[in-house]
Amino acid sequence: MPEVRDWSGARRGVLFRPIKQQLTLRLDADVIAWFKSHTLNGEGYQTSINRALRAYVEQHTAAPPDRS
Repeated sequence: MPEVRDWSGARRGVLFRPIKQQLTLRLDADVIAWFKSHTLNGEGYQTSINRALRAYVEQHTAAPPDRS
């Protein structure tokens, strides 16, 4: 007989992670130093940079610019 599992507490999408793309990016040393010294909850500085870039993109794509 197959094992019966209780999935009532399962949550969809909890383990989803966006696809990452590795690349070489040259940033100013003082910018990198700032992110390294201002990381949140022990996460890496690259995660902080990614979060800042994502927030910038979201702010600039929320409403298309008025071109009239």
